[in-house]
Amino acid sequence: MSEQHPLQGLMDVALQRIKEMVDSNTIIGEPITMADGTLILPVSRVSFGFASGGSDFPSKSPKDLFGGGSGARVSISPVAFLVVKDGNVRMMQLASQETNTTDRIVNALPDVLDKLQDLFKKDKPGTGGQE
Repeated sequence: MSEQHPLQGLMDVALQRIKEMVDSNTIIGEPITMADGTLILPVSRVSFGFASGGSDFPSKSPKDLFGGGSGARVSISPVAFLVVKDGNVRMMQLASQETNTTDRIVNALPDVLDKLQDLFKKDKPGTGGQE
């Protein structure tokens, strides 16, 4: 007897609906190709919460009485665009959402890497630098 409890059915339905709403295409959106070949990828922040509960009520009938409910909340906020042009990738934030030092470091990393790459290019032979 593998009869499923009604609460399990509530949870299954709610989780299935969350799966349908939130997938990888929700976080990294569909690519947009511009006329000049620039590729733009929207990036969103997704958060969700889920709750479910229920109770069995005593009854004199052979059929059990059950009351329950479940719910979920999904929040999708666009935060940035990844812009790919001529082999270069840039991240363009929509608003300053830097809430801590780690966010600031991660957001500054592409610029730092570009500057380091330019520095090493200047030091290559034929450009007046040393190897």
